[in-house]
Amino acid sequence: MPLPVPALPEGVDPAWLPPAAFRAVGGRRTLIRGSGPLVETVHGEVAEACRRFGGRVVREARPDGATYDLVLGLGADDLGDEGFSCARADGTTTVTASGGRGLLYGLFHVVRLGEAAFTGGWARQTHRPALDLRMLDHWDNVAVHPVMGQVERGYAGGSLFWADGRARGDLERVRAYGRLLAACGINAVAVNNVNVHETEAHLLTDRIHEVAAIADVLRPYGVATHLSVSFAAPVVLGGLPTADPLDEAVRDWWGEATRRVYEAIPDFGGYVVKADSEGQPGPFAYGRSHAEGANMLAAALEPFGGTVHWRAFVYNHRQDWRDRTTDRARAAYDHFVPLDGEFAANAVLQVKHGPMDFQVREPVSPLIGAMPRTRLAVEVQATQEYTGQQRHVCWLGPMWSEVLRFRHEPEASVGERARGGLVAVSNAGDDPFWTGHPLAQANLYTFGRLAWRPDADPCEVLDEWIGLTFPEAPERLSDGLHAALDGSWRTYEKYTAPLGVGWMVQPGHHYGPSVDGYEYSPWGTYHFADRDGIGVDRSVASGTGYAGQYAKPWAELYESPDTCPDELLLFFHHVSYGHTLHSGKAVIQHIYDTHFEGVAEVEEARRVWAGLADLVEPGRHARVAERYEEQLRSAREWRDQINSYFFRKSGVPDERGRRIY
Repeated sequence: MPLPVPALPEGVDPAWLPPAAFRAVGGRRTLIRGSGPLVETVHGEVAEACRRFGGRVVREARPDGATYDLVLGLGADDLGDEGFSCARADGTTTVTASGGRGLLYGLFHVVRLGEAAFTGGWARQTHRPALDLRMLDHWDNVAVHPVMGQVERGYAGGSLFWADGRARGDLERVRAYGRLLAACGINAVAVNNVNVHETEAHLLTDRIHEVAAIADVLRPYGVATHLSVSFAAPVVLGGLPTADPLDEAVRDWWGEATRRVYEAIPDFGGYVVKADSEGQPGPFAYGRSHAEGANMLAAALEPFGGTVHWRAFVYNHRQDWRDRTTDRARAAYDHFVPLDGEFAANAVLQVKHGPMDFQVREPVSPLIGAMPRTRLAVEVQATQEYTGQQRHVCWLGPMWSEVLRFRHEPEASVGERARGGLVAVSNAGDDPFWTGHPLAQANLYTFGRLAWRPDADPCEVLDEWIGLTFPEAPERLSDGLHAALDGSWRTYEKYTAPLGVGWMVQPGHHYGPSVDGYEYSPWGTYHFADRDGIGVDRSVASGTGYAGQYAKPWAELYESPDTCPDELLLFFHHVSYGHTLHSGKAVIQHIYDTHFEGVAEVEEARRVWAGLADLVEPGRHARVAERYEEQLRSAREWRDQINSYFFRKSGVPDERGRRIY
């Protein structure tokens, strides 16, 4: 039986799957071949489109010799479970896949093409995901946390999965979420916070049935369920006196707990672990290495085909700001490179794309290029913790593309080294627009498409999102959305922290400017601004030595302020305010100019959006317009505080005579 398309609650935005996006598919005569749960999902999608737009769908070819506009079927081609091929000849578009997921992805490919899928003739094309795992980590708390709320670093309402301390009773919207994820190629979700509080810990054992209920509604769209677990679970849940990964009782406890997880969820994906990081328990307490900790969990998962994702976000968060030899940026490399080759085959080391913590500008983490014998997953942040918290427009596709195309050495890009997958911290919640800011939907969609194909042009991906989300929109709307989104990451960078220095945010919630907010903090020191200059010396010659963690030519490029790229200068070097950038400007004048430019660009984007009111649904337009008002207010606050601070530090006036204090 075809699986019905999930029904969205009244008032919930369909995001990039509005009914009109299926017009080209729904108006055709379609044949579906094959059987299996995901084939029934495909059947349900096509049947709903035909119901709306007048087409017809059949399951097997009829003996009357009828012809079909679209044929979707399982075939013998060896394309893996997720690959598909498509071609058009003699008036028929044919999509063939080896597995159910591939057929579902093939259908959504046809939806993206629209009328072009049924025009002319074209030779067979083969599509396979470059990365096997394309996952979202939800930082959702089952019970509302007194400090972090329902969703830690969540800017789109409450959790999609949890309410009132338990799994939501009606999971139809979770099924709709799985549908959105499948349509952009995401195939896995971790459903709870990596900072595992006591309530979340119980999901592993006596509350695993709640996780199973979520897995049941995500499964029809090919989305596997993962769970964040506490390393201390044998103590917290099992009553053991230790969580030592080499203790046989501990290993047995994890083995039995994992067996019961797979009894409840046979296709369970695995565990996500944050250990020895920001107060979370880990193997260091027992004198064990992170490889020993990860491998203990990998051994429990291995009989069932599961994977442990072990996060490399490990650093000293009790630093002395006066000690300039301490450098948080070095930490992941220093901890994990000596362990290369020691991790089990089903253990994935999950590495943040930069060495710090999702700042608006960071160098690519050197760890990604330094562990060739370890499966690595690269982690990015779709939730905009440091990039405007979904109150500012900040499309992150260009940032992610720069990271994924970066080559530590000529042999492989970051996207090619990410054999363990690409992971994003989710930006979705139970907000009617899913992401708080309607335009932040573009970040979630772009992540999925870049995870499928890391070398894709992000602007082409944005075109896809626009075409699906606004399928009947005139060119003026597409042009306006590009004007608002294309340069928004660099606009945000202009009016916030300059030249890679980072962290000039309000402590705790991280929204809005506070130049010294973390500067004298045990979490790290980030700009070292004084009367003579600004920046962190991370050179080998005179600083922390972080630049030397890179292979050539990057180590040599970053080592000297004369060769370091301008956008990363203050990340790698402490320089005078008069230091001349490659652009020809002095550092201090660059700070002044970019902060004025950033505000002007927000003003222009707000003007462009206002001019699109006749082309956008009123509720969506009003939400974005309201967010632009806040973005402009905040951008002006950033400009005034940053420029005033550095004028007072440096004593150097703006050469253009603008008021900066």
